Amino acid sequence: MTAEHVLDDRPPAPVRRMANKVPEVTVYFWIIKVLTTGMGETASDLLARTLGPVPAVALGGLALAASLTVQFTRRRYVAWAYWTAVVMVSVFGTMAADVLHVGLGVPYAVSTPAFLAVLAAVFVLWYASERTLSIHSIRTRRRETFYWAAVLATFALGTAAGDLTATVGFGYLGSVVLFAAAICLPALAHRFGSLNAVTAFWTAYVITRPLGASLADWMALAHTRGGLGLGLAPVTLAWTAAIIAGSFSTSTWKSEPSSG
Repeated sequence: MTAEHVLDDRPPAPVRRMANKVPEVTVYFWIIKVLTTGMGETASDLLARTLGPVPAVALGGLALAASLTVQFTRRRYVAWAYWTAVVMVSVFGTMAADVLHVGLGVPYAVSTPAFLAVLAAVFVLWYASERTLSIHSIRTRRRETFYWAAVLATFALGTAAGDLTATVGFGYLGSVVLFAAAICLPALAHRFGSLNAVTAFWTAYVITRPLGASLADWMALAHTRGGLGLGLAPVTLAWTAAIIAGSFSTSTWKSEPSSG
């Protein structure tokens, strides 16, 4: 299987029914992606403390379903619809990982590889069905379904991985440094030709989750827990405002790119 085959994002004419449904991957995309991960982390914790775990999960599930319904009804990339769906995936993905650990007592050392296996299964099914994992080709309902399943799995995996590093000695600030360094690796590997664009993208996409979540936790949590003590509500509101301001700087693909 060649890189060209993996990156072949031009669907046959019969399935080219709508414009690509994801934004162009620019620096704005990555900044907003990190912001959504952090905002999802603090918002999930805030909802659980305010409403209780069960009502919070129920509300998060309903909001996720509603946001994805809106996203699926669009026939092209619409900034507010896309990023609202990403935010709700972030909130609910955090809840999924936390329910396993807090509610069911599953250690992060177990849930992290379990979510990794789930993500791998989504990618295997996606590629078996579509012969591509490229985000340049999200132009059919089936590909969009696989895309959002992968996104949800990356958020759950990243949440568990970030909490794992934070509880095994790195702390929140140490985790920020660790994942900030880690996210540079796929970019460098792709830059120097040792990693194809699709693999580099999804690797970086997974790492944004623990990076953003660790940064938001460090800002929000109390000094006694290694944080700055700014509070869950202020950090959630500030990051939400930043997401809204930045999301309209993103745009959809303007052409058929050869990598991504």
